[in-house]
Amino acid sequence: MSASAVFVLDLKGKVLICRNYKGDVDMSEIDHFFSLLMQQEEEGLLCPVMSHGSVHFLWIKHSNLYLVAITSKNSNASLVYSFLYKLVEVFTEYFKELEEESIQDNFVVVYELLDELMDFGFPQTTDSKILQEYITQQGNKLEVAKTKVPTTVTNAVSWRSEGIKYKKNEVFIDVIESINVLVNANGSVMSSDIVGSIKLKTMLSGMPELRLGLNDRVLFALTGRDKGKTVTMEDVKFHQCVRLSRFESDRTISFIPPDGESELMSYRINTHVKPLIWIESVIEKFSHSRVEIMVKAKGQFKKQSVANNVEIRVPVPSDADSPKFKTSTGHAKYVPEKNLVVWSIKSFPGGKEFLMRAHFGLPSVENDELEGRPPITVKFEIPYFTVSGIQVRYMKIIEKSGYQALPWVRYITQSGDYQLRTNG
Repeated sequence: MSASAVFVLDLKGKVLICRNYKGDVDMSEIDHFFSLLMQQEEEGLLCPVMSHGSVHFLWIKHSNLYLVAITSKNSNASLVYSFLYKLVEVFTEYFKELEEESIQDNFVVVYELLDELMDFGFPQTTDSKILQEYITQQGNKLEVAKTKVPTTVTNAVSWRSEGIKYKKNEVFIDVIESINVLVNANGSVMSSDIVGSIKLKTMLSGMPELRLGLNDRVLFALTGRDKGKTVTMEDVKFHQCVRLSRFESDRTISFIPPDGESELMSYRINTHVKPLIWIESVIEKFSHSRVEIMVKAKGQFKKQSVANNVEIRVPVPSDADSPKFKTSTGHAKYVPEKNLVVWSIKSFPGGKEFLMRAHFGLPSVENDELEGRPPITVKFEIPYFTVSGIQVRYMKIIEKSGYQALPWVRYITQSGDYQLRTNG
């Protein structure tokens, strides 16, 4: 079972808009939601599901709004939450920003969307690209031709319209990997993993069938090929267009893609990652009145690769002042509101080493002993490179008209949660 009704409330608990889907719950029950929320906030026990009698409130907060689903049945909570987050996604696609003002300015569109997104408490058409075909923000005069619902709504392929035409048929594949690393003060890697996603930009005519081949270790083991580098992907999550039964039986990623941009899949690789940008730092205090910080950064990746837009964030004592910097490359600036020195390097080639020295005055050094030492964090992006070694082996494009299409592949590695602790 799913939701009986959905409400959008402001920060004071006032109902802005609501939709009753099943009529089995008294709509005035929503009056109890805000008082329950306040009570839980005071007790410090905020819970995503709250109950009043036999009625359950499942809620999320977004910007200055509460989105609340109510039910009196034993509903599938994960389905309801997926729907509420999808609601936020669709409203954001339509109104750019989802907040109280955008709901008040677009009541008619919001009502139409609530009608189409859910029917009798069950999610229906939730793809914003398809919804935008027949729920528009312009006031249209009713014409017979315009009252026709897109066939996608009744099709098995609800994420792609029929009759799409392009002069040049192309598909762009982006393999983006984020590295999460935590290094302790002794230089040992405490934890590391890779979170990846494969994004598509599809510009293909008709209803093409696509097959994507990766160097997936499980697939190579199934087919008896064990040549070259393979990767073991965990926590794989697919777009709804991928045929899961086909993937589970023979690891083939087969799908009819949505038009335009979409995320085809995401994955995690649990592996020991060598930090790509290694940081060493030395902090020296002199005569209780000044502090010098020396930071050395080294690119531990292939010499032919280059890290772009590198940002090294070094924490400094909260009472530091009068900053002076010296860098062998890039530029450093002091951000006092965050107690940070940000060292920016536009282009950082692999195998290179750079230095930054920072000098600060310290009016009250006693204060510093009580402060914790936040880690150094690093941001970067390395194009044409993946740490895991994942590869797109092929992309087959089959369409009944038999046109030729070009697949383009791009690899990007970027920093995720990348932290290096310091001794101080």
